[in-house]
Amino acid sequence: MSSSLLIVESPSKAKTLKKYLGKDFEILASYGHVRDLVPKQGAVDPGKQFAMKYELISRNSKHVDAISAAVAEVDNVYLATDPDREGEAIAWHILEILRNKKLIADKNVQRVVFHEITQTAVKDAVANPRSVSMDLVNAQQARRALDYLVGFNLSPLLWKKIRRGLSAGRVQSPALRLICEREMEIRAFKQEEYWTIHMDSHKGRQKFGAKLFQFRGEKLEQFSINNEARQKEVLDAISASGNSARVVKVDKRKKTRNPTAPFTTSTMQQEAVRKLGMTTDRTMRTAQQLYEGIDVGGGITGLITYMRTDSVALANEAVVEIRDYISSNFDA
Repeated sequence: MSSSLLIVESPSKAKTLKKYLGKDFEILASYGHVRDLVPKQGAVDPGKQFAMKYELISRNSKHVDAISAAVAEVDNVYLATDPDREGEAIAWHILEILRNKKLIADKNVQRVVFHEITQTAVKDAVANPRSVSMDLVNAQQARRALDYLVGFNLSPLLWKKIRRGLSAGRVQSPALRLICEREMEIRAFKQEEYWTIHMDSHKGRQKFGAKLFQFRGEKLEQFSINNEARQKEVLDAISASGNSARVVKVDKRKKTRNPTAPFTTSTMQQEAVRKLGMTTDRTMRTAQQLYEGIDVGGGITGLITYMRTDSVALANEAVVEIRDYISSNFDA
């Protein structure tokens, strides 16, 4: 019988983690959040220091029952939900449920966090557990309370004025304001006409372009040529001079181009839309699958580090492998 229980969010991680941790560990999934605010007025009470009333999410009650039964049979319980505020909150909710059921009085219950699903990272996380961070839990609760306090009052207005099912809350309301303010700026914009004059040339097969930046001793600013008549006047003057253009100086400079930073959530979504035409939901599902692991021939393997909005950290193992690949296949 297993002596330790590791609780994760997603069941697809279980096989990989079981392979890494061995027979002493049982792996169970919470299938995401296990508790949420009661869906009625008063779930968050600002008059009582924003006290929050939670209830079990019915669709996940069977998973909570399975976790509760497993906890009763082991000595050690590791809460290994995702390494973000939501994951920390889920770990705390599971802990509260187990505490209310009086199942953990004589158990060793600790929080473990890994940012990539590799054998080294997982074993290191289990070897260095910590307690649940209430700062992270409270950060998530504050966000959830704000969702409720704004959305609970604003959404019904939206349903009445536009249509039912629309969501208004912490994110949508300020986003709508930003869009409206930007639209007002666009409408208030005063158009101004300006022209630029260019020349296409070549030396042998090497093509290059040039832009007129000085005319009759005067440096041309953006609005120096502000209508078609002035543009024609300048062109006629250049043509009438009868002088062919010539290159008088060539400056050569070295340019250094740095690689782009590793993806954050937003940059990953932007590139997925731009290059692959993928929706945000599809992008995040795909990224979650890559994090949890794909069978690439030698069993299920995690292929990316955790998708964070606030971090561009790479797995140490990945950095070593990248450097080895570069040194083996490219010049110094």
